[in-house]
Amino acid sequence: MVRVLLDATAVPPERGGVGRYVDNLLPALRRIGVEVRVVCRDEDAQHYASLSGSEPVAASATLRRAPARLMWEQLQLPRIVRRVAPDVVHAPHYTLPLAVRRPVVVTLHDATFFTDPGVHTAVKAPFFRTATRVALRRATAYVVPSQATADELARVARADRARMHVAHLGVDTSVFAPPAPAAVADVRQRLGLSGDESYIAFLGTHEPRKNLPALISGWVSAFDGSPKPPALVLAGGAGWDDRLAAAVGAVPSSLRLIRPGYLPLGQLAGLLGGAEVVAYPSLGEGFGLPVLEAMASGAAVLTTRRLALPEVGGEAVAYTEPDAASIAAALRRLMADPELRRSLASRAVARAATFTWDACARAHLPAYEQAAASRRRSVRSAS
Repeated sequence: MVRVLLDATAVPPERGGVGRYVDNLLPALRRIGVEVRVVCRDEDAQHYASLSGSEPVAASATLRRAPARLMWEQLQLPRIVRRVAPDVVHAPHYTLPLAVRRPVVVTLHDATFFTDPGVHTAVKAPFFRTATRVALRRATAYVVPSQATADELARVARADRARMHVAHLGVDTSVFAPPAPAAVADVRQRLGLSGDESYIAFLGTHEPRKNLPALISGWVSAFDGSPKPPALVLAGGAGWDDRLAAAVGAVPSSLRLIRPGYLPLGQLAGLLGGAEVVAYPSLGEGFGLPVLEAMASGAAVLTTRRLALPEVGGEAVAYTEPDAASIAAALRRLMADPELRRSLASRAVARAATFTWDACARAHLPAYEQAAASRRRSVRSAS
């Protein structure tokens, strides 16, 4: 079996998309027999030891700031690679060490830095375009989370399809499952919702591509003046959408907009499964893990058909165009039809069960094996 060294130093303390990917991939790889050793920050060493089943290599430097981590990746990680001598290095978040003599597999999570750069910061978009181009040139193989991302990278960045491997992400059903009434009640208490007050939920970073101003405007248009309007709960980490403040400021006093910030992982199923609708009107996703997690939690999900989202939702979610008027019409339709919401929730749970982390791990194997085979060929050529 291939021996893999995975660099987890890019995982942030708050386990968002890349954190959930790495944290769930590691034990799944272990379950299917892949030997993985992790390079991580000092404070994450115990965490990754338990997930991987092997002693991690702890980076001694403080790597919380991106420039310091990138410098460490180029200067110090190659030394660790030489010492550990894995068959393959896995870089799970776009960037990779250039001065290594081992094959590298890189995970490229989406292509929106090319296709829709305006939804990213002025620094982030060009940086990740460059990082992606370098990875496509230098990596022996690359993993992407959806066929839509594979197709976009081939179209806009000339990615080599022979080196590209699609690995759909999974969902941890021990965390994301239809919640017990007590779990829903706990979340409702935290949100300050009264016993009979319904709500529509969003979960994700508040960044431009999540399209929150259109969601807020659509919700206001749909329910302003209603006798019992649903609250709108926007959960997740603060982002950089400079249009959001104006949209929030335009919410009339007759409606309740709740912004609880980042919620603990253990409360997310209660938030999602307790909502009448989970709305995720994104302008484009490389995969759409929040949609999958909401589906597994038994939510009626409303999302868009942009990029990979239909690949995740299939026929188990409702769709809308991303403009405010379309969102308003879709929300009104869903809120007026409890039977449709129940049907969507039932289909969503069944479809979500087909996306497992073990399947994701197995889909990584061809990338690792392709990379390891390239090294074996190069060793034979050198001898």
